Amino acid sequence: MNRRHILVMAVGSALLAAGCTGTGGTSKGADAKAPDDPAKVTGTIKVLTVRTDLVQDGTMDKYAAEFNKIYPKVKVKFEALTNYEAEVKIRMNTENYGDVLMIPGVIKKSDYPKFFASLGTVAERSKKYRFTDYTAVDGKVYGQTADGVMPGFLYNKRVWQEAGVTDWPTTPDEFLADLKAIKSKTDATPYYTNFAAGWTLTSWTFVNGAVHCDPQATTKIAEGNPWAAGADLRVGDTLLYDIVHEGLVEKDPTTSNWEASKGQLAKGQIATQWLGTWAIIQFQDAAKKAGVNPDDIGFMPFPAQTGGKFCATVGPDYNQGINVHSKHKEAARAWLDWFTDKSGYADDNLAISPLKDAPMPTVLKPYEEQGVKLIELDDSKGAEVKAIDTESEVGINTPDYRQELVDLARGAKKGSLDDYLKSLGQKWTETQKNMGS
Repeated sequence: MNRRHILVMAVGSALLAAGCTGTGGTSKGADAKAPDDPAKVTGTIKVLTVRTDLVQDGTMDKYAAEFNKIYPKVKVKFEALTNYEAEVKIRMNTENYGDVLMIPGVIKKSDYPKFFASLGTVAERSKKYRFTDYTAVDGKVYGQTADGVMPGFLYNKRVWQEAGVTDWPTTPDEFLADLKAIKSKTDATPYYTNFAAGWTLTSWTFVNGAVHCDPQATTKIAEGNPWAAGADLRVGDTLLYDIVHEGLVEKDPTTSNWEASKGQLAKGQIATQWLGTWAIIQFQDAAKKAGVNPDDIGFMPFPAQTGGKFCATVGPDYNQGINVHSKHKEAARAWLDWFTDKSGYADDNLAISPLKDAPMPTVLKPYEEQGVKLIELDDSKGAEVKAIDTESEVGINTPDYRQELVDLARGAKKGSLDDYLKSLGQKWTETQKNMGS
């Protein structure tokens, strides 16, 4: 349930896994056209999802019941998968991988037409929806997210105030100073790495674009060194290293616990975590269960400003696609469109709507008040970033490289930050040259 947000916001590069090479795809392609008359749409469709929680508690069935008020002849069945990426990858070696599914990061963007039906052209869909570039191949769109997300720090406002910090830090140095104040003036752990979960550390990749407010950040790492002096990822990784090196994190990161950390932050035992908007509702729910004020859960941008303003990147959560082999593409398209446009899913999850004319969620009101600039990254080079990451084995969206970074910072592994980042940059740029990037 939680990992989905990390997987999908990988700045267009998704996971580093190699492209799916199974027999399930077709090179012919197909379109899934929107139905004209809801009363005539029929069929039973299976929807694959990572939201095990919403299937188990009946929320998805409630959405389907609302959908059936408009499309009474379509039966929607849900299958929630805990190990979604691995299981769906196997299924996609056949033609049987549901009718509607969240597009796995393992699939090469260039292969989308082999596995998914087109939803229409970029020119057409970009008028109404955000994030169309992320699933576009040769001018056609093959996926649609139901909600948008942005990275940021979840923090306990009460703890930060107790430490005497009332304004968001504007630089990494200010951020470190604030964490030190929390350590000296409160009983809270200033920052929680969630090292053991692993996937939580991958969210640090999403500082890319926010540090210098650059919509072309993905293109820059496709064409240059992500850890060059002043580069966004170097700034982010340096901050993470410094936080750990200064002893501002949990005593033993290897025993950290993701699920427990939600309640601990809500109660003020933990002050801060770098995650994303997707986590806000989960931490607020944890606060309610713990009997503490959910309004204590705050959200702040990365501590950097451009032109005197904070900046935050906005990207899609998992994009949903329609199986190119589905025998009920019209029904599948009806569900996908309704779930995106009418279900209220984004509102229910305090998320950013994919509809361009929708207002920002109320939880981001402080962002509006502070004048935080929201940008969407140009994802035209996203597939190249994924290819370089795979070939170089750097793994900007896997836990290993930042777990190693944390180990360096806490002295569990020998070496310097500069040498480590230099080695990553060399692997990356050498792969670019070998691939003709």
